[in-house]
Amino acid sequence: MKKQLTTLLLSTTIFTSAFSQKVIQRDPIIENMVAEVNSDSLKSHILKLVSFGTRSTLSTTTDPKRGIGAARNWVLSRFQEFAKQSEGRMTAKIDSWTLKPDGKRVDAEIEMGNVMATLKGTDPNDDRIFLVSGHIDSRVSNVMNRTADAPGANDDGSGTAAVIELARVMAKAKFPATVIFLVVSGEEQGLLGAEHLANQAFEEKWNIEGILNNDIMGSNNSNETNIIDNTRIRIFSEGLPFFELDKKAISIRNFGQENDGKARTLARYAKEVGERYVDNLEVVMVYRNDRFLRGGDHTPFVQKGFPAVRITEMNENYEHQHQDLRTEKGIKFGDVPEAMDFEYLRKNTAMNLATLSNLAKAPATVQNLTIDTKNLTNSTTLFWQAPKTGKVKGYYVLMRETYQPFWQKKIFTTKNGIVLPYSKDHYFFAVQAVSEDGNESLPVLPKVGM
Repeated sequence: MKKQLTTLLLSTTIFTSAFSQKVIQRDPIIENMVAEVNSDSLKSHILKLVSFGTRSTLSTTTDPKRGIGAARNWVLSRFQEFAKQSEGRMTAKIDSWTLKPDGKRVDAEIEMGNVMATLKGTDPNDDRIFLVSGHIDSRVSNVMNRTADAPGANDDGSGTAAVIELARVMAKAKFPATVIFLVVSGEEQGLLGAEHLANQAFEEKWNIEGILNNDIMGSNNSNETNIIDNTRIRIFSEGLPFFELDKKAISIRNFGQENDGKARTLARYAKEVGERYVDNLEVVMVYRNDRFLRGGDHTPFVQKGFPAVRITEMNENYEHQHQDLRTEKGIKFGDVPEAMDFEYLRKNTAMNLATLSNLAKAPATVQNLTIDTKNLTNSTTLFWQAPKTGKVKGYYVLMRETYQPFWQKKIFTTKNGIVLPYSKDHYFFAVQAVSEDGNESLPVLPKVGM
């Protein structure tokens, strides 16, 4: 009997240990916002977008019921309605300009417009901006066809609907940093709206610390392979920075940081935080800026040095992208709502919300993070300074072996330095500032100090 009791206690200990290794801690404010994201609400946004017939960038901007002009005005009206719940923190506008023919995909002078809702941060000293985007324009097989019906339910009604839903849910929230909800035009004609804003942000020196671009994120199945799966979402990110790579290459090579560009760091963050708050969803990192033969609105920002990633469904169905509405050999072609999975879109939108909210609630990143290399040691010494803004409860020191894709350990400290019994030659390290509510800033990798 005594032996049996000992065995039982040992089994219980092993069982408890096996299932108590990782404790998931969720901020209740973010958790409640995630729960507000609604699949029926997202579906209603998409059905309204589809009702405009076509949203081609080249389509009419004067018809009150059809074309991209009417669609942009409707999105603006949604943002303005949500802003009423923000106690004055949210403002909305259409940033308009006139575009001349370019001899490529713009054959006449057109009126362009990006619809923007800005949720101003509550800390006047915090100039950080986090941006989430989707593109409102749609197309059929011929990108120059401005009159045919182009529903654009998934490409990119899904991304646009996600941005609208995020603005609806987050308008009431208070974040120290600013969040911009962006619906751009001209993606199908050559990333025109994104390029316009990226140039403006670069010239005006906006402090954009993260951009989540959502493009084609609401369908769960693929043609050819016939895979059906609504539990995985891709996030594309570059490892090496496009902007001023020549100036940074020597440092990147010396320290082996080819896999730790700002976009890749943001993607890792989105994976960790998104999976923390959204059940039955895996964020799959793809180590490329984008897919073959395609391009997204994050790219103009990447080219200007801003951390930007693309979020796209796991299994694309090309029978429902860039297609005229038709039926051939029993197959229905066209980007229609019937080909979408709105519960999948809900999860993907919620992942965006969790990431944005955690970033905007967190303190700014730590400053002057340095790794001490003046002596040959089998330990690692890191030291840093507090972030410029935000109340800090402490810091997470992150570490991973150099060949590992994700951070393996998170060590909490309230101090501005740490000595770790791990060799600096074997690991990558980073530090995050942590708010009083447990929200982590983006990780910062150390510079070498002598």
